[in-house]
Amino acid sequence: MIEQKFVEHVAHEVGARPGQVEAAIRLFDKGATVPFVARYRKDVTGNLNEEKLERIEERNGYFSAMLSRRAAILDNIEKQGKLTPELRASIEGAMDQTGLEDLYLPFKKQRRTKASIAIEQGLEPLADFLWDQKPGLGPLDEFAQAFMSVERRISSPEEALEGARNILAERISLDAAVRAKLRTWMLEEGVVKSSATKNAAEQKTKFEAYYDYAEPLKKIPSHRFLAVLRGVRMGLLRMDLTIDDDRVLQELVTGFIKVAGSPYDAHIASAAHDAYKRLLRPSIENEVVGLARQAAEEEAIRVFRENARNLLLSAPAGRLVVMGVDPGIRTGCKLAVVDNLGHFIANATIFPMEPQKDEAAAEQSVRELIDQHEVRALAVGNGTGSREVARFLEGVLKRNYGGRVFLVFVNEAGASVYSASKLARQEFPDLDVTVRGAISIARRLQDPLAELVKIEPRSIGVGQYQHDVNQRRLREGLYKTVEWCVNAVGVDLNSASVELLRYISGIQMGTAQNIVEFRAKNGAFKSRQQLLEVSGIGDRTFEQAAGFLRIPGAENPLDATAIHPEAYPVVERIAEKAGVAVAELIKNPRAFEKINIEEYSSEHIGKFTLDDIRQELMKPGRDPRREFRVPRFVDGVADLAHLQEGTETEGVVTNVTDFGAFVDIGVHQDGLVHLSELANRFVRDPGDVVKVGDIVRVKVMKVDKEMNRISLSMKALKAVQAHEPARVAGDQKPDHARPPRERAAGQERRPTPERGERPKRSGASSEADHRERPPRKREKAGKHHRPGKPDKRPTRQPEPEQFNTILADQLAALREKLAN
Repeated sequence: MIEQKFVEHVAHEVGARPGQVEAAIRLFDKGATVPFVARYRKDVTGNLNEEKLERIEERNGYFSAMLSRRAAILDNIEKQGKLTPELRASIEGAMDQTGLEDLYLPFKKQRRTKASIAIEQGLEPLADFLWDQKPGLGPLDEFAQAFMSVERRISSPEEALEGARNILAERISLDAAVRAKLRTWMLEEGVVKSSATKNAAEQKTKFEAYYDYAEPLKKIPSHRFLAVLRGVRMGLLRMDLTIDDDRVLQELVTGFIKVAGSPYDAHIASAAHDAYKRLLRPSIENEVVGLARQAAEEEAIRVFRENARNLLLSAPAGRLVVMGVDPGIRTGCKLAVVDNLGHFIANATIFPMEPQKDEAAAEQSVRELIDQHEVRALAVGNGTGSREVARFLEGVLKRNYGGRVFLVFVNEAGASVYSASKLARQEFPDLDVTVRGAISIARRLQDPLAELVKIEPRSIGVGQYQHDVNQRRLREGLYKTVEWCVNAVGVDLNSASVELLRYISGIQMGTAQNIVEFRAKNGAFKSRQQLLEVSGIGDRTFEQAAGFLRIPGAENPLDATAIHPEAYPVVERIAEKAGVAVAELIKNPRAFEKINIEEYSSEHIGKFTLDDIRQELMKPGRDPRREFRVPRFVDGVADLAHLQEGTETEGVVTNVTDFGAFVDIGVHQDGLVHLSELANRFVRDPGDVVKVGDIVRVKVMKVDKEMNRISLSMKALKAVQAHEPARVAGDQKPDHARPPRERAAGQERRPTPERGERPKRSGASSEADHRERPPRKREKAGKHHRPGKPDKRPTRQPEPEQFNTILADQLAALREKLAN
C-alpha cells in the first residue's frame, strides 16, 4: 500500500474520499481488475465509477514505482556519505518523480563538464569563497592568485575566477528550487511560436496556418500543439518556446546576490547568466515541451478512446441473416452471406459497374443468394464504389422485395487488416482476402463489438494524431477501452470467440484458448461452475470473470444474467420470500415488488449490489447499447461532385475531435461539423454533443471540390427542429422495415467499424488535415487550457462564431419583451 499522503493526493485528483481510494487500491493490490471492481465491488469502493478506478489504478502504479525509486536514491546518496537529515526530509517529501529527480540531480554521476574540470584543477574553494560573499576579505584578484599553477594550467587570476564561475553556474543549474521555479514559469508564461522553414516558406502546405503562429503554452489546445510538432518533424515548421528571459535572469541574479554592491556581484551575475543560458534554459525548455507533448498526447489518446468506446458500443442489428458487400470496380463486388450467428454460408462475385457492367447477371446472383438463404439485410462497405453499388442494390431490392430486405452502409475501416490477418486465415483458409473482408462487413452489422475486437484497435481510425502519440500508451489505453466495452456488454460463454473472451476480466489469451478448446471437446457449458474445470481457471480467475460470462438456457437461470454467482444465495432467499422459483422470479419481476430487498444486505453485499440485482431481475441480460437504426441519406447523391450547398440530410458521426465532428453523409468524403456549428450554444467539448455512431441531421454549408472538403452544420437546423418533436439519435425507425431484435441475453455480437482507413475519407483526422478555420494568432484569455489539464475556470470568452447566435437570441428576447 502506498503512503497515506499519496492516497490523499490521489483522492483529491479523482474527487473521492481517501477511504474509497484506499479500498480500491487494496483490491487492485490483490489482483482485482477495474471492470470487476466497478461492477461487483461497488459497496467496497462507495460506487466509484470505471473512469475514477482506472485513474486510481494508474496513480497507484505511479507512486509505487516512485517509492521504489526513492529508496534507491536514498541508498545511493547514503553510500556517498552525503545524506543529511534535511536532504532525507526533502526527498521523502517529494510528491512527484520530477521533484524527486531534481533533488537527486546534484548527486548523480555527471559527465565531464567545465565545472568538473575546474574542480579537478582545485578551484572549488575559490568557488565557495565567491558563493559565500563574505565582506572585508581584500581584493578578489589577490585571493585568486593563490590558485595559479603551471601544473593545473591556471596561468592568471582571471582563469581561476572563470573556473570558479563555471562551478557556480553548474551549482545554480542543479538547484532543485531554481529548476522547479523556472519549470513553473515556462509552463505558466511560455509562448509557443512557430514559423515556416526555408523549405516550406514558398510552398502551400496544410501547415500554412502555422507559418506565423503564436499562442500561450497553457492555452494551446492539444490538437494544435500536436499539429505544430508534426510540422516540425516534417521539416516544414520551426518551433520556439519563448518567455521573458530578461525578467527571469533579473530574478535569478537577485536571488543569489546576498549584499548588493559587493565585489562579488559581477561574478555571481556572470555565473547566473551562464547557468541560465547554457544549462538551465535548454534543459528546462526540453522538459516543459516534453510535459506539454505528454499532456497533448494524453488528450489525443482520451479522444481516441472515447471514440473507440462509442464505436465498439454501436447498435447491433442482432441475429439476422446478412449479406456483406465489399465494393470493387475492376475485380468485381464480393458478396458473402452469414447466418444469424455469423457463420459463413455462401459467396459470389458480381460486376454491376464499368467496365463489365453486367447488371442482369449481377441482379440474378443477388436474388439467388437472398432467396436461398432468406437474407434480411445487405451490409455495404463504405469504401470506393460503395454509393454506385448501393444504387444498383437498392434498385434490386425495390423491384423484388419491397421493404422486406433493407440496405445499410457499414464502416469498413480495418476490414482489410482483419482479412489479411493470421486469425482470418485460420478461420477461412480457402477463401480470398476480399471474401473474408465481405464476411467481416456482414458480421459488423450483426454485432460491431464481437467483430472489431479481432483487429488492432488503432486500425479502426477514430482518433486525432494517433500516429503522433506514444504508441505504448495508446495501445494500453485502447486495450482498457475494449476491455471495458466487452465486460459492459458481457459475452455468451458458448459462442464467444477467443478474441472476445481474452478481454473478459481476469482472463488472458491462453485461458481464453483453453475455454474454447474445453467447449469444443466437452460441448456447450451448462453452468458457470464448469469454468472451474478449465485449465488455468482457479477461484481467483473465476471470481473476476464469472459475472461477465453468460449462458442462455443454462441449468441455473441466473447463469444467463449479470448477477455474480456469489450473490446467488441472496436471489434464492428473495425468491423463497416471494414464494416462487428463481426462474419465475426472473420471468415475473413483479413477484418481489413488495419485498424490501435491502433486508438481504450482508458484509459483502450492500445497497449498491442489491440495486444492481434488482435492475438485473427486472431486465435480465440487458444490453447497454443503443437501438439499431438505419440512416437516410440523400437520394441521387453519390459523391462530392453531386453535393449541393444547402442540402439537408442524415449522417453517421464517424469521428469526434477537439475541433469538431466528422460525419458520413453517403459520399466518399466525410464532412466536418466544426465546433462552432454543433449547437446554438457554447460548446467546449464536441463529445458533449455527439458521439461516434450517432445518427444526426446536418446541413451542407460549403463544398470545396478543389480541396475535397465538406463543411456541415447541425446548429443551422436547430431552429427548424425546435418546432418539431425532439429526435434523439437512434430513436426513429427507418423507412426500411426494421428487423426484429432476435437476440438472446448475453449473446455474442459482431462489430461496426469507423472511418479513417480509406485514403479518400477523413476518418482519423487532424486539424492540419482539415482546416476549415485556421488558428488565430491571438486569442482571448481563457479560451483554451493547457493540453490535457482540466480548466477549472467556470466560463470562458465565446468564440467569434458564437456572436451571431448570441446576438440573435438577445434581439429575439428584446422583441418578445417589447411585445408584452
